[in-house]
Amino acid sequence: MIEKVILVDKNDNSIGEMEKMEAHEKALLHRAFSVFIFNNNHELMLQQRALSKYHSPGLWTNTCCSHPRPGENTEAAAHRRLIEEMGFDCEIHKIFDFIYKAKLDQGLTEHEFDHVFGGTFNSNPKINHHEVESWKWMHMDDIATDMKMNPEQYTVWFKIAFERVREYLRKE
Repeated sequence: MIEKVILVDKNDNSIGEMEKMEAHEKALLHRAFSVFIFNNNHELMLQQRALSKYHSPGLWTNTCCSHPRPGENTEAAAHRRLIEEMGFDCEIHKIFDFIYKAKLDQGLTEHEFDHVFGGTFNSNPKINHHEVESWKWMHMDDIATDMKMNPEQYTVWFKIAFERVREYLRKE
């Protein structure tokens, strides 16, 4: 199945569709989402991307992330990918969105209008090893410390969204 992404303008209005790899090769702005799931101990569930991923393999990142399919609601897509990647679903809510553009490995560029969702889950995931190498719970302060010491071990979008999520949590 050819995966397509939704091309958008800077206001997240749909302006077309494109095959996912082509959008990343051409660095075109497209819709995406990132999900941050916490437990009652205020720890974030991190995932380590599968070593077979076409970009950023083996890097640590937020609980899950992906792109909605053409015609698919972004929040519904976030639920779908939580189930597909992490083997669970839970209530989520929109925290914020942002646009970023960053070079990746393999000559690809992420240029995304990223919708960030948060939620709470207090059990262990049942990870899909085609998508996820490993997972762990970590406190936000511990993540911040580790990212300063080992920035190369984290995805580019996670490093950007992480500080905004921390700021959001401080206001709660």
